[in-house]
Amino acid sequence: MKIIVLVKQVPDMEKVRFDREKGRIDRSSAGTEINPFDLNALEAALQIGEKTKAHITALTMGPPQAEDALREAIARGADEGILLTDMKFGGSDVKATAGILSAAIEKIGEYDLIIAGIQTVDGDTGQVGPETAGYLGIPHISGVEAIIDYSGSNIEVVSSVWESRYLKKGSYPLLITVTKDVNVPRLPTFKNKMKARKSEITKWTFEDLKDIADDTKIGVKGSPTKVKKIEVPSQSQREGRLYKDSDGKAIPDILNVLKENKVLKEA
Repeated sequence: MKIIVLVKQVPDMEKVRFDREKGRIDRSSAGTEINPFDLNALEAALQIGEKTKAHITALTMGPPQAEDALREAIARGADEGILLTDMKFGGSDVKATAGILSAAIEKIGEYDLIIAGIQTVDGDTGQVGPETAGYLGIPHISGVEAIIDYSGSNIEVVSSVWESRYLKKGSYPLLITVTKDVNVPRLPTFKNKMKARKSEITKWTFEDLKDIADDTKIGVKGSPTKVKKIEVPSQSQREGRLYKDSDGKAIPDILNVLKENKVLKEA
């Protein structure tokens, strides 16, 4: 069995700052990490691999430093990592990104299962996984919160859609996207950390994919959607008042607040 896990290096969203003037994330303001949902995807692949002896490939698109995310994936148990990096890929929206990823998967050739996180914390669109499946012409199951069974020909999962849960079965080749509820990602082992340090990361540019990918459908020029501005709402602080036991103003003040907020109506 062969499994491909889609991963993305994202900013540490607890520390990252937003450039309000330019309306975008200041990616230089914080460190990077593997998208948390992608760690769940990798763990799902590892658990399947433990029983099926599957070969697991971590695949990402990004700048050269995204190699660190692949080394972490190997440290957690992946067999190899492939980095898609090229200036031509810069500015790709979700559609262009899915097109590039699908071209790389076609170049890889044989695969049974593709697993991705349901979304990334720096975008939250949830579109790249399903669109990649669309480019490849294979079925997909989104929002997987539990993997019930898997065999040589299909996988059975529980999918969460609009607060309802569905039992679904899909035949390979298949792409699934997983939620954080599917598992708890394992930590890297010392042995795998040493393996990751020595591992050679495969790097592909557009030249490696040009027989498959369309250069008019990648990067900025191949992206039909544009993010013009990101607005971060200002945080409002809770207001409070302190009354002493002997203070008779508490009840009238509370009643006035309730009336102002239309919780109570005037008698």
